[in-house]
Amino acid sequence: MSESTSQPSNESVTITVGADGPLEVSGPVEIIAADGTVLRETSKAYLCRCGHSANKPFCAGAHKREGFVDAGLGG
Repeated sequence: MSESTSQPSNESVTITVGADGPLEVSGPVEIIAADGTVLRETSKAYLCRCGHSANKPFCAGAHKREGFVDAGLGG
């Protein structure tokens, strides 16, 4: 697994599990591909949970079309 070379931020990162939808990542983040390529540097991103996105790892809204259901409560 690759590690980022940027300096750590004092700001926190929050990941919120959306009911029937994506993971919302808020805070200063780098999203890095398996080969180490930085896909995005951002303060907010939505990541696919349903597995049907045409733009993985990002959400493309496919969960609505596919009828993805998960309350996002864990367990």
